[in-house]
Amino acid sequence: MNQIQFVKAVVKTADKNIEATLKLLSEDCTIPFISRYRKDQTGNLDEVEIETIAKLSKQFDEIVKRKEAILKTIEEQGQLTSELKSKIQNSFDLQEIEDLYLPYKKKKKTKADVARENGLEPLAKIIMAQNNDEIEFEASKYLSKNVSNEDEALQGARDIIAEWINENMFIRKNLRRLFQRKAVITTKVVKKKAEEEEAQKFQQYFDWSEAISKAPSHRLLAMLRAEKEGFIKLKVELENDEAIDFIEENILKGKNESTSQVKTAIKDSYKRLLEPAISNETLQEAKAKADEKAIEVFAGNLSQLLLAPPLGEKRIMAIDPGYRSGCKVVCLDEKGDLLYNETIYPHPPQNENAMAMKKVRSMVNAYNIEAISIGNGTASRETEFFIKKIAFDKPVQVFVVSEAGASVYSASKIARDEFPTYDVTVRGSVSIGRRLSDPLAELVKIDAKSIGVGQYQHDVDQTKLKEELDTVVVRCVNSVGININTASKSLLSYVSGIGEKMAENIVAYRSENGPFEDRKQLKKVPRLGDKAYQQAAAFIRIKEGINPLDNSAVHPEAYKIVEKMAKDLKISVNELIANKEKISQIKLENYISDEIGILGLKDIVKELEKPGLDPRKAAKVFEFDPNVKSIHDLRAGMILPGIVNNITAFGCFVDVGIKESGLVHISQLKEGYVSDVNEVVKLHQHVQVKVVDVDEARKRIQLTMIL
Repeated sequence: MNQIQFVKAVVKTADKNIEATLKLLSEDCTIPFISRYRKDQTGNLDEVEIETIAKLSKQFDEIVKRKEAILKTIEEQGQLTSELKSKIQNSFDLQEIEDLYLPYKKKKKTKADVARENGLEPLAKIIMAQNNDEIEFEASKYLSKNVSNEDEALQGARDIIAEWINENMFIRKNLRRLFQRKAVITTKVVKKKAEEEEAQKFQQYFDWSEAISKAPSHRLLAMLRAEKEGFIKLKVELENDEAIDFIEENILKGKNESTSQVKTAIKDSYKRLLEPAISNETLQEAKAKADEKAIEVFAGNLSQLLLAPPLGEKRIMAIDPGYRSGCKVVCLDEKGDLLYNETIYPHPPQNENAMAMKKVRSMVNAYNIEAISIGNGTASRETEFFIKKIAFDKPVQVFVVSEAGASVYSASKIARDEFPTYDVTVRGSVSIGRRLSDPLAELVKIDAKSIGVGQYQHDVDQTKLKEELDTVVVRCVNSVGININTASKSLLSYVSGIGEKMAENIVAYRSENGPFEDRKQLKKVPRLGDKAYQQAAAFIRIKEGINPLDNSAVHPEAYKIVEKMAKDLKISVNELIANKEKISQIKLENYISDEIGILGLKDIVKELEKPGLDPRKAAKVFEFDPNVKSIHDLRAGMILPGIVNNITAFGCFVDVGIKESGLVHISQLKEGYVSDVNEVVKLHQHVQVKVVDVDEARKRIQLTMIL
């Protein structure tokens, strides 16, 4: 099997498309660049398919490397036969390869090793043949200073047989299938920890049992966390003797004394070697699938969060609400730069309501504020009501935004670099304001795990989680495009072909030389060569630049094509842009060449119709129920407006305007069966919910969307 065949087993497309994609990846082309500007070569593969090809290519290389290492090790032992070599070379199943390697793998000294050293392997072979009915007499021939009697000789022989059975590929493969289908995961509470407060959230798993194949990802991850924290003991096992029966059916072949010895060895092999290993493999495989599902949910949420509607370039007042410590207020200009900061105390214990109103009115007028962004933490609703009571001289939109991760940002190096002379409270307020203006630009500064849209994000494979979340951020940033003259270093670092160091160089160049006037200026940035320019140029935007195409997704390598289109229509490029009548007259087939095909040309025309169009919708003000200020105001049966603020595999959480979000279980999303929460709701969706139950002590709210 070659690399293309390996990839094609998963990605169903023509060989030439896979080959072209692999070639582009080997040339250090980025996935956003390939999917957007090399459609004609790849056969219009999308980003997800290209990401899959990249992962499979890496996986193929890792398997090849592992096989080479295994073959070398076995050869050095002088045990590599042509048959074994062929089996390893022809397999691309890592589990199968490891099974083939198992007998030759260096391991701690085993019972079987000791028995071999005592010269008992010939006896084991005689027993395994199962045609000897005088096995004790046969065992007497193998007594020595280390083997004092026949029982010890037979025990040693059985230890060797147990290891042979454990290393039998057919047995291992079929036991895996049996465990995958029928293994049960069971939990028992650790009694001495059962009364601890932290243990109560895992109470459901104090005595739990279910088929591991049917355990949903969130439940398995919850059980594993409970075990990790020492509240329960967990095991994966088969509930009957089906495994031993299967081994006996395939190993036993007689009815004599030898057969009886083999039967004993089978039970020992299963209980001591096979069951622990296969049980652990099954659990790890289920954990990997649960991780994959949790990461998929997290990635989907993150994508929706990053692409949340921006308010745009407006003058914003941002408020981080609080009681005793006051409300931290900042005023930001259209670019998100800090103009002024102040602390007001409209709530208990100070209750400086009138003074706070006067200050807010004054700041709104002085800094020409167009919108107010309020964090959704402590005192959020009270602050929202306070702001809405103020009689402003002009309309001012009021938004409540998620402040998840704002404290993480405020204490980060990025925040310290941006605001070295301000404390964390001011930085946090700035973040609350900027995430209203442009959620994508602000949230990329924060570790995705701290944004509050994950499910067991600290329990899953951290390497895979980081890879997937980084991929999501890159995909979102490049789908929107960035204004190179206002983008932060963090945002720039996710642009195709740029990276962290190059982003620093761009910001430094911008600070020294002023705003970029055209895309070609990128080539003047230190260490930004032709390859990086090719990958990055089309994903940056220059508003009111020298070339109008620089504010579009048209790649600079296609500028000549656009110029020819305009020339053929006897107009300028400027006159062609957004001119649907003229654009409709373009005959695409006239511009097909070796460099660009019909798919690339269609994208150019689409972009010319709406250059630089932001794929995100515009932010809208949302009104919560004014009578609900805290969990104490909730009653069963109440119907409330809410915003979906997190999605999990088992349902979604809805913000109804108080500190605690309520859960709409997957069974309560709509009438009938729902297999995927995302089929019904999306992050930030405005919904109507009914309160089903309120547990004030545990701060849990159950909601339904079936009204």
